[in-house]
This record gives sequence, structure tokens and C-alpha cells, in this order.
Amino acid sequence: MSGCVFCGIVAGEVPAFRVADEPDGVAFLDTRPVFKGHVLVVPRTHLITLTDLPATALPGYFGLVQRLAVAVESGLGAGGTFVAMNNKVSQSVAHLHTHVVPRTKGDGLRGFFWPRTRYTDDAEARGYAERVAAALAGP
Repeated sequence: MSGCVFCGIVAGEVPAFRVADEPDGVAFLDTRPVFKGHVLVVPRTHLITLTDLPATALPGYFGLVQRLAVAVESGLGAGGTFVAMNNKVSQSVAHLHTHVVPRTKGDGLRGFFWPRTRYTDDAEARGYAERVAAALAGP
């Protein structure tokens, strides 16, 4: 898609530090990493959110993400990885991308990047669970 920096990287028109270039996606270093070695994985086609990714593409795409999580950990000597994806809100580039961030014990990253909350009680939690389950079941 014209004007999409990630499409430009996939096409080879925008420079990037690539770590993988496969039929199921392209992976490259984030230019503003949470920690050094932070990788972004993108599908080759321009899709905006996870819901736009065809079901047939899920195994290949997430297989690549999974292999990169292993490679980031082993290649960088990390204790683990944080794998995340934003859909619409906080999505800095409107092209589906998955973050694979190397983690080490004591690296200062606390849980998620935002404040956490609690449900008022079990009834409130049950209400949220029921709403999501109903939406999952469909009309």
C-alpha cells in the first residue's frame, strides 16, 4: 500500500535491519526498541489488524512469530520474550505487526506497559466474561 512504511520495508524500498524474509512474513528490528533486539514481524500483504489476517494465514504467520521468539531468546541470550500486538489503539503503523521483545530478569519492564486494574467483585467479572462469550458465540 502506498505510503505504508512496513509495505515499503517488505518491498525493499525502505531500508531495515531484516532478520527474516519468508513467504509468511518479514521480520526486522524496531527502530525504537523497548530493548535492543526488539523485532517486528509483519505479513507481506497490507493488513491493518489481526482480524484482517485470513484464517489460512494464521499457521504460517504465527509459526514465524514463534520461531522468532525462540531466535530472539537464544540468539541474544535473553531469559525470555514479550510477544505483543496492538489492534487500532496504540498501533503506531497501520499495518499488522507483532512485537517480539527480548526479556531478562530485572530488566525493569513491569507486566504490561500500562496500569492494571481489578474487577469490583466476582459478579462484575462474570458480567464481562458473559459479554465476551456471547460476542464469540455470535448472533
